Amino acid sequence: MAVVQAIGWRERLSAYYYLCRFDKPIGTELVFWPTMWALWVANQGIPSIAVLVPMILGTIFMRAAGCAINDFADRKVDGAVERTKTRPLATGVIRGREAIYVFLVLVAASACMLFFLPIETFYWSFGALFLAFIYPFMKRFTHLPQVFLGAAFSWSIPMAYTAVGVEPNLTCWLLYFGNLAWTVAYDTQYAITDREYDLKIGVKSTAILFGKYDIQIISLLQLTSILLIGYALYIEHLLMPFGVIALLLVAGDFIYQWTKTKDRNPQRCFWAFRHNRWVGLIIFMGICVSFI
Repeated sequence: MAVVQAIGWRERLSAYYYLCRFDKPIGTELVFWPTMWALWVANQGIPSIAVLVPMILGTIFMRAAGCAINDFADRKVDGAVERTKTRPLATGVIRGREAIYVFLVLVAASACMLFFLPIETFYWSFGALFLAFIYPFMKRFTHLPQVFLGAAFSWSIPMAYTAVGVEPNLTCWLLYFGNLAWTVAYDTQYAITDREYDLKIGVKSTAILFGKYDIQIISLLQLTSILLIGYALYIEHLLMPFGVIALLLVAGDFIYQWTKTKDRNPQRCFWAFRHNRWVGLIIFMGICVSFI
């Protein structure tokens, strides 16, 4: 167990900054773009600033809160993993209870955004809080923590619907499960990066569960996400032509990811994980242009 170091307030603030992964916005982007898909589709165009601002800030706060509670859950194992051994809790720069305080402050900040949104969004937010809290602990009990992450990352989709006064419908749930499939795919790429260490310390993941079929299952999940999102766009008359163009570009990107990860090189798998930021953006651009 790491020994807590005596540091000044500047260093402590810096440690909180890294705890929340503000230096690595990829996670925020992966939550942000699906939220934008849902807001635009549910609102049938550009939503109001009064909805956009609290939804965007809420997304940022909750993602940061998720990072804090994740590091708290992993504080005793991160030091054994090459990629995570320099995290603030693993090195002992901050205490576990400080991560809990950061988590609670960020959840409170996110909750404040709900005052500007309909009461239905407030009710749905409990699901987001529950999923954000339990996800980091799932890797101790199941080989499917990536599914829980997908459920958490996708929860902003039904919340976006309620934020613009629309009840979650078939389109909403197609986007939800399409995003969930995509999330499991890219987080499995992420998990391949740590698989060697996870096997040693007894942490579970889909990368371990899928074994030698990991790359094939990732491709199947990516195809599933395209089909579900494509059907959602079809229902909303957003598929032709720009939705199709966007999804074809995404399919091309997924094929490119496959060419880079088929040898399961950890660095390339991590690259592919990060490259998924473009997938969310491409789909969003296809939706946006469809409303012009």
